[in-house]
Amino acid sequence: MYQNKIKLTPQEILEKSFKIDTRGYRLKEVDQFLDDIITDYEQFYRIIGALEQDKSELMAENMRLKQDLRNAKMNVEIVKNNETPEVTNVDIIRRLSRLEKLVYGTGKSERSSYSEFGSEE
Repeated sequence: MYQNKIKLTPQEILEKSFKIDTRGYRLKEVDQFLDDIITDYEQFYRIIGALEQDKSELMAENMRLKQDLRNAKMNVEIVKNNETPEVTNVDIIRRLSRLEKLVYGTGKSERSSYSEFGSEE
């Protein structure tokens, strides 16, 4: 990605030759300076490669986490929609007792016989 924006490669710097003029630069200094530049460029390429790899890994992890979040939200919605109160035997007996009262009009004396089943409210 960034490598397209960099003009020179370490190899191009290494192979670069300069014309020697009568009043030119000292060749050893130019060579030393170019060696330093080559070393820096090589380091830059390593850093950029490592950062690109890190970016790819983080993007993949980000996508995975987004998918996990979507799945968790869907699970929460499913749980919210499926929440039904749990019916126990005691609840059923109480409902039956209420129905008996409504249908048969049972009195207080008859209700005492059902108290052992939890029908009393």
